[in-house]
Amino acid sequence: MRIEVRETSSVPARVWSGTRLLVLGRIWGSACTLLTLWLLARQLAPDAFGRYTFYLAIFVVLDTLADFGSGQIAVQRTAHDAEALPEVLAAARAQRLIMGLLGVVLTGAAALAFDEPGAGWILLASLYPVTHVLELSTLLLRNRIAWGIPVTLRAIAAAFSLAFVLALRAAGETEPARYICAVAAGSALANVMLYVACRAHLPQRRARALPLREFFLAAAPLGVASLCQQAYFYVDNLFVRSICGTEELGRYNIGVRVMSYSIMVAIYSGQAALPWLARAHARGELGHALAGFVPRLFALAALGAGLAAPWAGEILALFGEPFRAAAPSLRWLLVASACVYAGAGLMTALVACGRARSILVIALCALGVNLIANTLLVPRFASEGAGMATALTEAAVVAGALLALRRAGAHGMLRERPLLWAAVPIAFAASWFASGALRAALLGA
Repeated sequence: MRIEVRETSSVPARVWSGTRLLVLGRIWGSACTLLTLWLLARQLAPDAFGRYTFYLAIFVVLDTLADFGSGQIAVQRTAHDAEALPEVLAAARAQRLIMGLLGVVLTGAAALAFDEPGAGWILLASLYPVTHVLELSTLLLRNRIAWGIPVTLRAIAAAFSLAFVLALRAAGETEPARYICAVAAGSALANVMLYVACRAHLPQRRARALPLREFFLAAAPLGVASLCQQAYFYVDNLFVRSICGTEELGRYNIGVRVMSYSIMVAIYSGQAALPWLARAHARGELGHALAGFVPRLFALAALGAGLAAPWAGEILALFGEPFRAAAPSLRWLLVASACVYAGAGLMTALVACGRARSILVIALCALGVNLIANTLLVPRFASEGAGMATALTEAAVVAGALLALRRAGAHGMLRERPLLWAAVPIAFAASWFASGALRAALLGA
């Protein structure tokens, strides 16, 4: 059975409405997370708060390991063919269960090997990514670009995570591992609720086979690439923690968290657009579709990053005056966030046209750039060097994705919207200058 969806190469309204829903849900979740960080920055000792932000980074990697490309491959294979749903779902679930349990083993071994405080609580929290098996129940809704149910339930779960943290804080808890366990409990609850709410939308036919090996081989390049992407986004934690200490790591990670919130539109617009881009590729119109999608977001992101950069110190000071010291690194992270708006859309297009190996090569090269840059820059510039390394890495991703799409025959987007691409550096420089002038006028600095 084919999924009948009438679309053109123009960006469908469902992509923007789906993105709005995802971003609204993320704003709510981010507000809960920011409140958690604000409270724990005052509840925990500086080194304990640094460890908490380090654990947050680790659990993002565990989420990526559990997924290991299964979500993107599942959408790619079923966006235009609902008949494949039972077999794809069965294989994706089996893969997520295996990879999630592997994450539990690795986390437990690492926590014990490094004698991490609260190792038992960290191990318990590492069970949460296994529940991503249940999250696959949303596949049919994702293909329809219908995000109402998933967004609502994740917003409810974010509130539960915050409530669990507040309960621990009221009890006077000072062990960061227990707080990470509380946050993980809310996330696991979301996946359970998603399964209960979406199981009625699942195909009634049982899978005729379990094509796990074939599915894994298709997903593995994306899975490794995703791990590389998370590694080059979070490996700077290892450099900053070992060279600068946990206190500076805590300040730096607030800037990383600000960056992660600033790129939410990029991430979720790509997530919403993947089924549409897959269908555009099937019609031979991927380049034209990208021309109306990527440069528009890139230019707006450059404008926003330029406006926010002069205020980096004031943004960080909301978490306490000591955090203002991380302003230089946040400015570089904002530059990186603007690049993500181009890179996310371009990498999603590579998924849509089945260029998994290209994605893997780009991610491996980006990880290499990041490791070299952190090795050279963090010892000299401390956490600001980590921000520089992130900006260089995201720029490398954009360049690599453009080259890969050119080889895939989708390079027409550069010719169709040249003014939008040219507007990116202009928007960034002009907005930074105007925002800096306004800050000087208001604050006299």
